[in-house]
Order: sequence, then structure tokens, then C-alpha cells
Amino acid sequence: MAIIILSIFIGLITGVVQFFLLYKFVTSVTGGQMGKKTVIFGLTQFLFPFAVLVICAFLLTDNLMWIGIAAAASLIISAVIRFVFASRFDELKKSNELKKSKELKSSKENSKEQKKKKV
Repeated sequence: MAIIILSIFIGLITGVVQFFLLYKFVTSVTGGQMGKKTVIFGLTQFLFPFAVLVICAFLLTDNLMWIGIAAAASLIISAVIRFVFASRFDELKKSNELKKSKELKSSKENSKEQKKKKV
């Protein structure tokens, strides 16, 4: 039982690390930064799960399935969490920008009215 829990833990860590590497790679590529660092992230993201699974295939042969399931699950869950947070922050950012633009309009209108009163 303890080996199964260890296998699941290894899979969870593998999935989270793979998501981090994939996120860094994708943001660098979509940002137009194709440098050495981006290429290293891409190669590491591609080779990392294979390396973990090969090492675990020799050490934890009977529990390789649990490692793969946990890695895939944590990768999917990390992506969903990132999406939810990104969409929430985008909504908050848009609402704050809308509030600021409304405040700016009202302050401009107030200053125009005050100038008209002075004249």
C-alpha cells in the first residue's frame, strides 16, 4: 500500500512539473521569444515524462500504471486550475478598466462643467 501511495505521489509531482515546463514553453513561444531558454524548456518538457517513466519502470515496475494515471490527472487538473484563475483575473481586470474609464469620463465631464461655470 505504501508503494502505491509513493507511486501516486511521484506521478503527481511529475504532472505538476510537466505542466510548469509546458506553460513556460508555450508562453515563451507565443510571446515571440525563441531563444536558448525556450528550446531548453521545450526539450525538457518533451523528455521529462519519458525519463521519469523509464526510471520508474526499472524501480517500480508493478506500479507504473499508478504513476502514469497520477501524472496525467495532475497535468489536467493543473491546466484547469490555471485556466480558471486566468479567466477570473481577466474578468476582474476588464471590470477594473471599465470602472476606471467611467471615472475618467465623469471627471472630464465635471471639469468641463466647472470651466463652463467659470466662463
